[in-house]
Amino acid sequence: MLTAHDELLAHQLPTTFDHVEQADLRWTERIVMYGFDKSGEYTICTGLARFPNRNVTDAYAMVVRKGGETKVVRVSTQIDTGPVGLGSYTVGPYTYSVEEPLKRTRAVLQANEQGLEIDLTLDGDFPAYEQTPAFHRERGRIKENARRFYQNGTVTGHLVIDGERVEIDPDQWWFGRDHSWGLRYGPGGGSLSEGGELQPTEIPAGALYYMGIFQFDDELVHFAQREDHIGNRIQFEGEVLTPLANGGGSAPIIDVDHDLTFRAGRRLIGDGSRFTVHRADRSTSEIEVDPISDFWPGLGGYQEFKGYASGYWRGTDFIDGFTVNGDDAEVVAPVSMLSETLCEVRMKLDDGTEKVGHGLVEMVFLGANPRYGFEGW
Repeated sequence: MLTAHDELLAHQLPTTFDHVEQADLRWTERIVMYGFDKSGEYTICTGLARFPNRNVTDAYAMVVRKGGETKVVRVSTQIDTGPVGLGSYTVGPYTYSVEEPLKRTRAVLQANEQGLEIDLTLDGDFPAYEQTPAFHRERGRIKENARRFYQNGTVTGHLVIDGERVEIDPDQWWFGRDHSWGLRYGPGGGSLSEGGELQPTEIPAGALYYMGIFQFDDELVHFAQREDHIGNRIQFEGEVLTPLANGGGSAPIIDVDHDLTFRAGRRLIGDGSRFTVHRADRSTSEIEVDPISDFWPGLGGYQEFKGYASGYWRGTDFIDGFTVNGDDAEVVAPVSMLSETLCEVRMKLDDGTEKVGHGLVEMVFLGANPRYGFEGW
């Protein structure tokens, strides 16, 4: 079936854009925008996902107030194959649009009965950059085969919560986005179970995944690593990017060491956590993290919560919403596998100079980890 995207000179297969080249139910394409007021007064996460082999497109918007009050709206419909405009995707009152490729995107949640509205435009200050390809097998089967790119920039717009309008001061907000596609596994990626009658998956003794995106006036530091329970590296990526205004160059990071703290009784990154970044020029930078706010993508659909998860078929006009305390460990326990912590960071360079920035630590931390004193699941 022809769609608007078939107008593009972008075909890579001798077929149309209304489907992907495989029938795996896990195939997902997802966009996310996330950020916070540097005071911690408000945190926002919003996104849209397309599941072509489930005929589902869904979206969410989540705003966290200081103190943990988290308001969420979730919407879902079938995939629209009609002649819609290029670069714009709508699910009920939610629209995500690409206004300038690899530079400007916009997310809008219009007024609805749930009492939450957003209108956010993100202009890239740093170049969009690719994730290292994620390809993993288990017992010969492809477990993950996905790609992603990230971008940080300046956000403008506003939000409305239960009638209260909040104007965004771009000088006081940190904001980024990512766009991923391919085969995902596990609820942290937003993919769903394929049902019963499958051989149980392998269960490792433990796993630690962490990602840092730290923005300073003159550079963006990004790294991500997956480790097993004793610290053996499974996957690593890292780069330092220069602002577009200064040429938008990049240089690799060759290694990252971590010395983490965790909040009492939780696997949630704590004050004074440190990352030591080893750059390709053999210099090192020590980054200390001070958390300001947390948010939980699982509430928006990355994991099942209140009978819903991203990718579930919920008809053509589904919308729901709720408010919970995201700082209550018992409330977020069902979705706590994937945590996102927005923070202030201080980076010390080899020459002793220091600079302050802001950023995100994303983490999945499961099972045993002798180094940090965790003995089991």
